[in-house]
Amino acid sequence: METNTPGTGHHSAPASELNKLVRLALPILTAQLAQMAMVLVDTLMAGRVSAVDLAGVALGGALMWPLMMFFMGVLQAVTPAVSQLNGAGRQREVGEVIRQALWLAGFGAGLLIAFILNAEIIYAFMVIDPAAIPVSVGYLAATAWGVPALMGYFVLRFLCEGLGFTRPAMFIAVSALLLKIPLNYIFIYGAFGIAPMGGVGCGVATAIVMWLELCLILLVVSKSRFESTGWRQQFSWPDWQPMRRLIAVGIPIGATMFFEMALFAMVALLLGRFGADVVAAHTIAINLGGLTFMFPLALGMAATIRVGFNVGAGKFDAAAQVAQLAVWLTLGVAVLLGAFVVSARHFIAGLYSTDIEVVALASSLMLFVAVFQLFDSAQATTIGALRGYKDTRVPMAITLIGYWFVGLPVALMLGYGWIGPPMGAYGFWAGLTVALMFVAVCVLSRLWWLRRHPDLILSLAHR
Repeated sequence: METNTPGTGHHSAPASELNKLVRLALPILTAQLAQMAMVLVDTLMAGRVSAVDLAGVALGGALMWPLMMFFMGVLQAVTPAVSQLNGAGRQREVGEVIRQALWLAGFGAGLLIAFILNAEIIYAFMVIDPAAIPVSVGYLAATAWGVPALMGYFVLRFLCEGLGFTRPAMFIAVSALLLKIPLNYIFIYGAFGIAPMGGVGCGVATAIVMWLELCLILLVVSKSRFESTGWRQQFSWPDWQPMRRLIAVGIPIGATMFFEMALFAMVALLLGRFGADVVAAHTIAINLGGLTFMFPLALGMAATIRVGFNVGAGKFDAAAQVAQLAVWLTLGVAVLLGAFVVSARHFIAGLYSTDIEVVALASSLMLFVAVFQLFDSAQATTIGALRGYKDTRVPMAITLIGYWFVGLPVALMLGYGWIGPPMGAYGFWAGLTVALMFVAVCVLSRLWWLRRHPDLILSLAHR
């Protein structure tokens, strides 16, 4: 693990720092893609049973994963906390951070389980198709068994990443994907004497995979390279002060992730009145946008690690350099991806559907993907860099305003024709683009301003 003497002001050459960023980001990118592939596997395999099973799994995921991402975001406070301590050469203090984060993970798991086990009440309130509710409720009840393991996995994964080890998460995610496919087959369709469970079987397989991920990460963090943190050398009861510091940094991270996910989910629901073809085309385009988003997301997480490390070491110039390199790199990749999307949009849409109208609309919406992912890339990577400074409250406020008080009103006015002829899906995508543009400009301005205020950087580091 890399260490530095706090207070030094020199920083790495740009090429060296760029190399470190890419080496950290690529394993994270692979891990994120493997996680996406597991959701795709559930969709494909449940869909082969029946439309009801597919709908049940989709509804269960729509209820659980946004909340799961919120709690993951809260626990992600571990990454900048560990990276700053590592940069300051205070690895021994990492252990207490991890022990308190594990308690926090346990509390979060309890809250999430209580919520998803009462899903039937929520679905009844939302007037969901009654045929899909039993599948969804069964899927969530099965998945609940794995929630404590996944929460623990998040904490130990962020320990690894905070210390600069991003490959373990990659290997674990790929291993989990390879196990998920046969487990899905066994529990969905029935095999080896196990009765077919349909969509509920996806939940059983998911819970087993969650425990596998925890077991594998435990093997990783039990190695000698983690002994200097002392994370497992003593027992700690819950302590409000260190836990409060994690919560203060983590809740804004979780809220920021939730605000964006919730807006995209809301747009999908609001487009429902325009018909199945429009929803299908929107889904195709947004899936492509999700794929292009994986690189800036990974680079943002890498920037969190490197910025945090340099802040902990007192190398504020180096931290600013990392942030700048990360933003320029993500914009360069976004331009290349945008050009690819524009040139291949008809072919990509044709992979998803054979319906001429769906393909035509999806191809048109992909032009929005090519544009808005420039701003999406900039905001995702910049917010990641700001997390390295533990600056999470201002980005949370920016995303709340940008998505819900700027983007959504624009989408409604244009999409439903409140200020002109209804533009349908085009209007809603224009609203999403405006939201991302607003957020990107604001967080970039925040980053530019923060790097010039070392006193505030120190104050945030002591949170």
